Amino acid sequence: MENCIFCKIVAKEIPAHVVYEDDGFIAFLDIHPQSPGHVQVIPKKHYRWVWDVPSDTSEPDNIGTYFAVAQKIAHAQRMAFGTEWILSKTVGDEVPHAHLWVFPSNEVQGNKHDLANNAEKLRAALA
Repeated sequence: MENCIFCKIVAKEIPAHVVYEDDGFIAFLDIHPQSPGHVQVIPKKHYRWVWDVPSDTSEPDNIGTYFAVAQKIAHAQRMAFGTEWILSKTVGDEVPHAHLWVFPSNEVQGNKHDLANNAEKLRAALA
């Protein structure tokens, strides 16, 4: 979509602190984080709602793969930020592009606005 901020991030027209990317999905730090390491996981193809992502497993951006990516991010957050408590949220009214919030609980110590450092911690945990 022409004016979708997440589509612009996918197209690299807008910078983002990307922590994960594959053929179908991209994960980047939220610019208004709830806690350190708060990530948005989105399909690269524009879908309005998470529940519009196809279930057909022959599609590279299917809903099962979507949640597997979110799971990878959650495991990396647990390691990077030393917590067992990872939250997720699927609302979708903030940006009209399917997105999952995946973020450590607010018990995590650190500066939630230090996006560069938090991104590096997550990329290291994902490696």
